[in-house]
This record gives sequence, structure tokens and C-alpha cells, in this order.
Amino acid sequence: MKRSLSLTFLLLGATVAILFAQSRATIDINSHPERPALAIPDFRGSGEAQQHMDTFNRTLWNELQNSGQVKMVPKTFYPIQVPQQPADFKTAPQTPSLTQWYGPPLNANWLAFGYTAAQNGQLVLYGWLFNVAQPTPQSAQVLGKVYVGTLDDAGALKVARDFAADILKQFGAKSLIGTKIYYVSERTGHKDIWSMDYDGANQTPITHYNSITTFPAASPDNTKVAFMTYAKGQPQIFVHSLESGRKLPFYNQNASLNAPSDFTPDSQRLLFYSSAGGGEVQIFMSNVDGSNLQRISHCRCIDVEPKVNPKTGGQLVFVSDRGGLPQIYRMNIDGSDIVRLTNGQGEATNPSWNPDGQHIAFAWTKGFEPGNYNIFTMDVATGDVVQLTHGEGRNENPSWAPDGIHLVYASKRGRVSQLWTMLADGSGKQQLTSVGSNENPVWSRQ
Repeated sequence: MKRSLSLTFLLLGATVAILFAQSRATIDINSHPERPALAIPDFRGSGEAQQHMDTFNRTLWNELQNSGQVKMVPKTFYPIQVPQQPADFKTAPQTPSLTQWYGPPLNANWLAFGYTAAQNGQLVLYGWLFNVAQPTPQSAQVLGKVYVGTLDDAGALKVARDFAADILKQFGAKSLIGTKIYYVSERTGHKDIWSMDYDGANQTPITHYNSITTFPAASPDNTKVAFMTYAKGQPQIFVHSLESGRKLPFYNQNASLNAPSDFTPDSQRLLFYSSAGGGEVQIFMSNVDGSNLQRISHCRCIDVEPKVNPKTGGQLVFVSDRGGLPQIYRMNIDGSDIVRLTNGQGEATNPSWNPDGQHIAFAWTKGFEPGNYNIFTMDVATGDVVQLTHGEGRNENPSWAPDGIHLVYASKRGRVSQLWTMLADGSGKQQLTSVGSNENPVWSRQ
């Protein structure tokens, strides 16, 4: 039967799920016995700062707990007397001591504490991080810093996030603060590209084409976003500057379909798929302005969704129906050494590389029955897979966060699709969007 572009969009919209009896492996965020055990008592504020402490304490706790990179010690058994500054640690009875935190029942390794004050119309945070296994307050201190924000809830949120980021940095972990998620939203009546913070805050439109605009791809240097739009009739690639918001030049091939998929790690080239060859949709690469075109795949089949290995820059994963049903394949960026990664069952789509260059996330299904669209991860070297979503509607388009342990994905649980995040073991699911229908998320690599 002759293929058509409608099949291409069927490939793009499909997700994949299959139950496995084989061995399974994933990025286990709980596998490290030395994961820091962190205690954080509620901070207090002086004067006008106190009214913003609920926001501060909630934000600081959630930032660290949701990071998936520390073990939060429950507040149930915290001592009655908690420190606000290093001078509060004394050896006299009824005053805070390091052993109260390090020993049972808390068994914390680390303690974050401090206080806020209103000074010169600003909210000032004094924050410390102690290694409570050390014998003295002097040797225990690993971080002591002053943070400044506006004297309101927004300022409390800011200084809490900044302090959390510095705490995570002490553990060699990466904060998601400053990263963006780009996605497609229909909330205005048209599909447009939007952006939001890693936690769903500051949801903002990027495009206003009053058309179908979809499939965003963000450059690793976070200066550009490419997408496909019908703004000029035929589906074409547009590129916008994330610095100025302006449309940048891009030469589209004369084709019935041009759609972006990924940038190379140096942000200098764009991977896309197109019918420019005159036959089936194939994979191409060009400069970010569309010049220096290079065809990568050469197959009498449909090849779409190329994603570049962020570590090597020399390998792609992509989706192809060359074996019948759409499956995920790997090849070199010059088109050589093509290997199928999924086992041929069901339909596998939407691959996304983990920043480690060793794992991918993808969507997989055995058919189109409700509930059979789910997110999986795979160790590319071994082929071992794990299913992350179960019985939660149709789940697709996973994209890795820069920390390598969070994923954003689209989940359709009813009539509309919303965006969610989760940790790499499938835990910690959180809904980010709730207005309109939202899909096709991509996490910036910053």
C-alpha cells in the first residue's frame, strides 16, 4: 500500500507500550547509599520578613525534595530548639548541638538553617549548610551565604531557590533553576509555542501565528527555538531567537513537509525531517539558517524524529517504519551503521537522549487501546528497558531535564493533554499545566 504524509503524522502522534518479561534497568535515583540525608527546620524572619516565611519554607523544602538528589529527613523528630545561626551551637544543655541532628532518631548527615530579615526594603536571607558529622561548628560549616530578594513572596521564592541551588551544588548535583520547558498549547484557540519554568511557573507564549505551530526544538545554548508552522500554508520550519523574540532567517526546502527535531550539541546545525527528496520523508541536517543541506537517511521508508547524542554528537536515534511498524533506530550522524533498538513489537516513537548519552526515553504502545501509551527508558548499550507510566492515560513525548533524572512528558487523561514531570524511576509525578490542551514538551539543556 502506498504510504502518505498522513502516516508520518500517525507516527508522530503514536506512543508505545509493551509489557516485558525480560530484565529491566533504569537510572535508579535511589541506588546510591551515600545520598545526602538533609534536615531543614523551618526558617523564621524578623519584622516584615516573617509574613513571607511560609512561601520561603515551602519553596526551599520542595526544591530540594523534588530534586530527587537528596534524602529529606522528616521534621517529626526535629529538636525543639533549632539553630538560626552558627553561634547558636553550644555545648550547654537545652541549646542546639550537632549530635542532636547527626544521631538517632534523625540520623541526618547535613543541616540547612538560617533566618531572614527585612533590610532597606529588601528581604535578606542568611543561610548555612553544615555537615553535622563533624565535631565542631567551625569544621561543620560548608556553606554560609547571604541572599537578597524583594520584600514580598516573589522575593522569598527567589532566595529559597537560590539557596537550594547552592545546597545541591555542594553535593555535585545540578539545579533546574533557570531551565525552560518549551511546548505546544492550544489555550488561545490556536496551536502556538509556549515556554515555562521547570516547575510550571511563568507560562508565556512565544509565537502568535494564529495557525498550527508545533514540534519545538531548543538549541543547547538556549538562544534559539525551531518549530514547524502552517503560517504560510505549507508546513515549514521557523526559527526564533530566544534573546530578542524575533524570527531568524531559515531557508526551507521546496517540500510538502519540513519539520525540525533537534540541534547538534554545538547549536550550529539543525536536524530535521523533510519530503525534499521527492519521495518519503527522510532525515536531513543543515546550518541553523537552512544552508549547507545534507541528507542523512536514504530509505524507501519514513524516517523521522532524529535526536543527537548530546555526549558524542556523532550518533542519532530516530523513528523509522522500514521494518513495518515504527521503531526506534540508532545510526551515525553520517547515516551509516543503522541498528534497531526496540524489538519490533508495538509502535515506538518520540526518542529523547538523557544528558549522559547512554539512556533514552521514548513512548511505546502495542496498539491504540486506551491506557496502552506509556513512557519507557532504555539503556542503549544493553537494550534493557523499564516502564515509567502505568494506567494513567496516553503518555508520550518525553524529554529529559539537564540534570538527567527528571523527565517532562504529555499525558492525556480525558479529553485534553497536560504536561507532567517525573523522576527517572517513575516516581514524583507532578502536573505542570492545567489550562487548555498542552503537548510536545522539550526541556532546554542549559
